[in-house]
Amino acid sequence: MVAKATFASYIATMARSPHYHVKTFLAPNCIGYLVSRAYASNRAQLERLFDHEDINFTQWRVLMCLRENIANTAADMSRELAHDKGSMTRLVDQLESQGLLKRHQGKTDRRVVVLSLSASGRAAVNRLVPRVVGYYNTLLADFSPQEVKQLTQLLTKLKSALQSLHERQGDEP
Repeated sequence: MVAKATFASYIATMARSPHYHVKTFLAPNCIGYLVSRAYASNRAQLERLFDHEDINFTQWRVLMCLRENIANTAADMSRELAHDKGSMTRLVDQLESQGLLKRHQGKTDRRVVVLSLSASGRAAVNRLVPRVVGYYNTLLADFSPQEVKQLTQLLTKLKSALQSLHERQGDEP
């Protein structure tokens, strides 16, 4: 039943605002293709920034999520970063063994393991932020401040639409 309701709502949405049409649909104009290609290229460039560091880009992303209070459990981190739960556990193990994060028992639910940055983890993430900021400033050099703001707003809106769709479908993003 959920699939039928979801498909019906999808068809209703498409009838209201068809942004794409079957006869004229081309990958280079599809947001899925464009976002995917931009992500892949961006990711490769960012990973190179970390080539000679003690941590890699994926580890840095985990530390950033902790710094920004975006996620504080391995499960939440896994969802936020679209990372396999088993791989996330190994990643957290590595960061803990390096002394970059700490595991704590949850205050309200002792079964929950809460993650936090250690002092050296905070220092590591903060030390590398200027490198990432420099990369993005170089990448966006030909964009006006308004274009960067608009791009950020549009990507945030897209992220919210995707989250909303996942919630309506009853699955995880």
